[in-house]
Amino acid sequence: QVQLVESGGGLVQPGGSLRLSCAASGSIFGINTMGWYRQAPGKERELVAAMASGGNTIYADSVKGRVTISRDNAKNAVYLQMNSLKSEDTAVYYCNARGVTTIYRINADYWGQGTQVTVSA
Repeated sequence: QVQLVESGGGLVQPGGSLRLSCAASGSIFGINTMGWYRQAPGKERELVAAMASGGNTIYADSVKGRVTISRDNAKNAVYLQMNSLKSEDTAVYYCNARGVTTIYRINADYWGQGTQVTVSA
């Protein structure tokens, strides 16, 4: 069984920074794409950023220039550095691992439990 454990959320003032971390554990042979999604109250879950194993990245337009995603493939970990945070960034942030291959499954998707990010003065 694969587990994704997130950390790094919290309360930050507008203009501040946070770094989210997510580590996948289990008998993992490889992960195709790791990324971050967020869901604000009353809204649908949306992609924030994602990175393929080869390094290609995609960012939501709303966070471009303020957010950087990075990965450590050896650790099956993904990070999200968020700068110049705005109140509209307030949401629960979820780590996602897509195309995960383990000794039990091929090309499976997994989600973390979510970490709250609140941007408020």
